[in-house]
Amino acid sequence: MLFEKTSIEGVYVITPNFIGDSRGYFVERYRKDLFDKEIGNVDFIQDNQSLSSKGVLRGLHYQKGEFSQAKLVCVLSGKVIDVAVDLRKNSPTFGKYVMVELSDENNKMLYIPRGFAHGFLVLSEKATFSYKVDNIYNPSEEATISYNDKEINIQWPTDGIDIKLSEKDKKGIDFKDAQYF
Repeated sequence: MLFEKTSIEGVYVITPNFIGDSRGYFVERYRKDLFDKEIGNVDFIQDNQSLSSKGVLRGLHYQKGEFSQAKLVCVLSGKVIDVAVDLRKNSPTFGKYVMVELSDENNKMLYIPRGFAHGFLVLSEKATFSYKVDNIYNPSEEATISYNDKEINIQWPTDGIDIKLSEKDKKGIDFKDAQYF
């Protein structure tokens, strides 16, 4: 596995070893000993998966306080643009974001520590998105920052894409009103 630091401390792009031939492929997506050595001990407790169609934009979601979650995300099929926004108020990159293309072709994963908002935009006809989390989901502690917040100014690649938002995401708050860590 290759662990690459990003421009934001604590966020990593991880490229697993991919072994493929005419029969198919094998990929080791997570190995605790390597993860602990490169990133530190993260106790993942749950795996989640979603299926979305082209133009679906999920996020920018985060869990507040003690329910904050670290995530290890990847795409099992399809292609997305994945974004993590730094909500750590004492961080030199507070309010900045990392944007990475994740796909079943590049097999890249993104590790996002606690203290970040997260979202993704589906670029392919469909995408199966998978993520590990280190804390349980608490709906009363979830918050959503508007994907098109002017202060964060994420440059989503939306040319020719009809954005589809959930009702929850349509009600996303401004970055200035978010709860920071």
